Order: sequence, then C-alpha cells, then structure tokens
Amino acid sequence: MEKKEQWSSKIGFILSSAGAAIGLGAIWKFPYVTGQSGGGAFLLLFIIFTLLIGLPMLIAEFIIGRGSGREAVSAYKKLAPDSFWTVIGKLGVTGSFLLLSFYSVIGGWVLTYTIMALFGSVIGGGDAGALFGAVTGNPWLTIGGHAVFMLLNILVIAAGVQNGIERSSKYMMPLLFIFFIALVVRSLTLDGAMEGVKFFLQPDFSKITGEAVLYALGHSFFSLAVGFSCMVTYSSYLNKNVSIPASAGSIALMNIFVSVLAGLAIFPVVFAFGFEPAEGPGLLFVVLPSVFSQLPFGELFLFMFLLLFLFATLTSSFSLLEIITAAFAKDENKSRKKISWISGIVVFFAGIPAALSFSTLSDVTLFGKTVFDVTDFLVSNILLPLGNLLIALFIAWRMDRLLVKEQYQLSDSGLGKTFSSWFLLMRWLVPITIAGVFVYTISQFNQS
Repeated sequence: MEKKEQWSSKIGFILSSAGAAIGLGAIWKFPYVTGQSGGGAFLLLFIIFTLLIGLPMLIAEFIIGRGSGREAVSAYKKLAPDSFWTVIGKLGVTGSFLLLSFYSVIGGWVLTYTIMALFGSVIGGGDAGALFGAVTGNPWLTIGGHAVFMLLNILVIAAGVQNGIERSSKYMMPLLFIFFIALVVRSLTLDGAMEGVKFFLQPDFSKITGEAVLYALGHSFFSLAVGFSCMVTYSSYLNKNVSIPASAGSIALMNIFVSVLAGLAIFPVVFAFGFEPAEGPGLLFVVLPSVFSQLPFGELFLFMFLLLFLFATLTSSFSLLEIITAAFAKDENKSRKKISWISGIVVFFAGIPAALSFSTLSDVTLFGKTVFDVTDFLVSNILLPLGNLLIALFIAWRMDRLLVKEQYQLSDSGLGKTFSSWFLLMRWLVPITIAGVFVYTISQFNQS
C-alpha cells in the first residue's frame, strides 16, 4: 500500500496553511475596505471577529480533516456516512473550482504587472488607470496571464504535499514577510506618513456603519480560507503530535500580522502623497503605481510589493487546486500528477469567460453583472457563507463530540482546557453570526 501524503514538519504545515489563508483578502481587499470603513475602527473589529469567529472555524476544519484522515469529500462521508452532511465536501470542491477560475484571472493580472514592473513598464507606462484598463481589456494578455498562473499551480500541486506545496511555502512565506517589512520601513520614513498610521491604527467609531460591521464579520472567516474545506484537506495530512488549537492560533495571528503590515505599507504612502484612502479595488493597480512613481527607486519598491503579492496569491491558490485534486486522487500518489494537470486545465478553460469579462465579453451580463462579477458574488456571498454555516453546524451538532474533543486536545500545548469555551462558540455564536451575515447579504442583493 502506498504511503499517504503528509507534511514533513509542524512548521511546514503552519506556513502552508498560513499561505492558503494569506492572499487577496489580506493584501488587496483588506486595505481598501479598511480605507472605506473608517480605518482603525474597522481594523479593531476585524481582529475581534477573527479571534471569535474565524479562528474557531479554522480549528473546526482542522479537527474534521485530521479526525477523518481524509480529503474534503471523503472526510464527511467517513464521519457521517449516508447522510445529508456529505454535501459539505462536494460544496467545498465546487466552490473552490469556481473561486479558482476567477481568482486565477486576478493572479494573472498580478503576474503581468510583476513582469512589467521588473522591466520598468508600470511606472513608465503613463497613466496608471489607463494602463490597468489596457491590461485587463486585452483578451490575449489576460488569458495568457491566467494560463501561466494556472501552470504554476499545476506544477506545484503535481509535485505533491511535501515536494510541492510545503517546499514552495517554506520559501515564499518568509520572503513575503521580509519584503513586507522592508516596504513598511520605507513607507514609515516618508514625510506625512504618520497621518496614514494614525488613520489606520486610531479607531474612529463614528465612521463605522452596520454594513462595515457585517463586512468585518464576513472578512474574518473569508481571510482564513475557511468555508470550502480547504483546511480539511490540508489537515488530513497532519500527524497526531501537532496541537490543532496552537497551530490554528499561529495561523490566525500571522494573518492579522500580515493585514496590519499591509495597512502600514499602504496607508502611510497614500497619505504622504495626498491620495484618497477609500480608493476601492483600484488601490493596488492604480493608486500604488502612481504613488511609487514619486519615490526614489519607486519601480524597485513597486516590483517588491507586486512580487510578494504574487507569492501570497499563489500560496492561496495552491489550496484551491489541492482540494480539487485530492478529491479525485483519493490519496493515491500515482494518480496525483495526472489529476493535477486535468483539474488545472479544466479550471483554466472555465476561467476564460471571467478573463474576457473586461474585453470581448464585457457586454454579456446576468443581473446586471459580468461573468467575473457573477462568479465572484456567487462564491463570496452565497457558497462561502453557506459552507461556513454547514461546517459550524456539523462539528457542533453532528460530529462525534468525543472525537472532536480528542482531536482538540491531542498533543496538548496547554490549550486543551479551552475546549469547552471553543465548543460553546461553535454551537451558538459562530453559526448565528454567519447566518446573520448570510441573510443580510441576500437581503441586500434582493434590494439591488
């Protein structure tokens, strides 16, 4: 019998899981949403909700994965055979497939911008807004970037857990932190930078709206890659001498740390040059190139920022392709390479309509949204909250409580005594909160 894939070390598992969590949400979405939602007050809410909502959900997925020893689809079949609950794994694979199909398109943009910055073509390319429109509006460029980004994912996933995901994460994650710290140091040395720091770290609760509170709730579990059972698959490769709550806590803190670094790298620069912090999604591709163009060695610092963003985007996408591959490979290493290629190629073709949503298919809409926007809304606002809600209900009300407790307390790092508090959160606060976010999102969609 072929030996099942496993992480080679605890640090390899933590870095790979942190890589899965730290991606577009932490580095791109978090700064501009913070800018739109009052700065420091939103940051404080995000931290509280990450610790009370996101972290318990992350622990839950780890327990399901290691407790079953199976990838996402088989995990629920083993723990609750012939029951409704097996739909959770299938939902996770479907959601990951759809998410990766448009996530890879954004990854392709980042890859394209990184290469352009390397050759001095971003800052030297004229108006940043026009350049972004030219890049996303070029069908061959967007499909090409999408293809190369997916190829990188396929090569890593085909290499396996240790030789692919873990090895790449061990290099990419430390580099991400080093680059980020260098950028933060540079940002904080600018004249007027402290205004950006004050905006980011000093809470002003008068700027917080009900929508911002609910968004902070949603972002707290979106940013930890929970809801699609990616972490169930990752933790199925985890041995029993690793403490689940300690590992999950480390990952949650790393995610918060990166989010804070992102804010400290971006807002001081934005304020130093008089830009608007609530710029929105264009913050990364439009505002930052304009800002870096006014700095000495600006192209170099922009390249560094885009490169670390590319690293974060890749490590997150690895988990999405891994859950798809693992679901079909069923722990058979011989078939992993073939299935990785097939899965990646199918995702690539599925993502072409999203890649063309800003060019040849820009007039094709559903509910007034492009293919890209419809897929994004379906994944982020329907499937992901639904997945989180089902997982929370499953572990608190269906999974064998003795097995849950055993997995929580294995290799007790001193956190085993917190089981009752965690379980109480999973039974009541977490599902009620997620359900509230879900209902609010649907009601807002119906009104729009």
